[in-house]
Amino acid sequence: MTITRRHVLLGATAAAALGPIAARAQTSEVKIGVIYPFSGASAQIGVDAQRAFETAAEIINGKYDFDLPLARTEGLPGLGGAKIKLVFADHQADPQKGRAEAERLITQEKVVAVIGSYQSAVAVTASQICERYQIPYLSADNSSPSLHRRGLKYYFRAAPHDEMFSQAMFDFFDALKKKGTKIETLALFHEDTIFGTDSSNAQLKLANERGYKIVADIKYRANSPSLSAEVQQLKAANADVLMPSSYTTDGILLVKTMAELGYKPNAIVAQDAGFSEKALYDAVGDKLEGVISRGSFSLDLAAKRPMVGKINDMFKAKSGKDFNDYSSRQFMGLIVMADAINRAKSTDGEKIRDALAATDMPGDQTIMPWKRVKFDESGQNNDADPVLLQYVGGKFVTIFPTQAAVAEASWPMK
Repeated sequence: MTITRRHVLLGATAAAALGPIAARAQTSEVKIGVIYPFSGASAQIGVDAQRAFETAAEIINGKYDFDLPLARTEGLPGLGGAKIKLVFADHQADPQKGRAEAERLITQEKVVAVIGSYQSAVAVTASQICERYQIPYLSADNSSPSLHRRGLKYYFRAAPHDEMFSQAMFDFFDALKKKGTKIETLALFHEDTIFGTDSSNAQLKLANERGYKIVADIKYRANSPSLSAEVQQLKAANADVLMPSSYTTDGILLVKTMAELGYKPNAIVAQDAGFSEKALYDAVGDKLEGVISRGSFSLDLAAKRPMVGKINDMFKAKSGKDFNDYSSRQFMGLIVMADAINRAKSTDGEKIRDALAATDMPGDQTIMPWKRVKFDESGQNNDADPVLLQYVGGKFVTIFPTQAAVAEASWPMK
């Protein structure tokens, strides 16, 4: 290739953009970007996420007697005690806004890493920007399986993805069938963004492999004003299990429409999202006694690991809520990222990336029921063991797998 003046100028511009990021000096504070929806239909998710990240930062920056990385020291010892400073950005559940906010965090706010983002569709664009600037992106709670399969070097996810979650669901169905429970037909109901589509694809594949019949596979438009036609289809199919993949507002509309049209499935096994959110149960919890949702966190763990209860109390003092599947993963996302920055002893993106890749955190040094946090070459932690939770008497109890369960599953739903 002939090198022209334009190539030289483009190279110089790129170097100028990346140079300050690579050369950031050690400092008394380390800025981490946190990108979530703080306005719009998902704003409450962002508010709760902010409290989760603030709880983690308080533990990292302070001194606590927890068996958790960085809890017993103030700040980051590897950077002379530097404190974590969180910089929050609102992506408004819009992938293009997410792209712009990720770039602003990196180029203007000078963050050394980015964590996000609730909606998987936003994680796609934000992580691409981080890749371009060689800044690590950690998916705290994005569950779309395709995210870690894009060949990105700076992308990491400590939590499970929807193939892992769906496998736990089908393991649960198989266990119930062995005990004589009739589970033959399934109805899939999913929104049309990357979250719902990836979830449905994973469930279709597992159903075919395990010998379950899909009698309805309904994709609907996210934030749809009406789900009457879709619920009529679900009612007509009358599957043994309804498996929704829906965010909060869609989940509330689904349950209300089911009640209006007199559709009462034997069981609902949900792909988390809206079905882990307090707002949904505040609105329609009286219609959901016995609903099952997958998760990556169980407050039941506090009985075996007392620090889980103590950290939950810290979060509850800020948010008025217990940890749920999202806020627990957000909390751990910052712990994992800060631990890597500390081991890197640097704010350089590539060094933090290499430290993340070398992470090997035992499960009992987290607040999760995981074996450990250790990333494969694609940035995915395959040791994040999912759990299934059932909504009983106004709270969730762990019913699967056996080693984590505190109660037998109630089947069918009441």
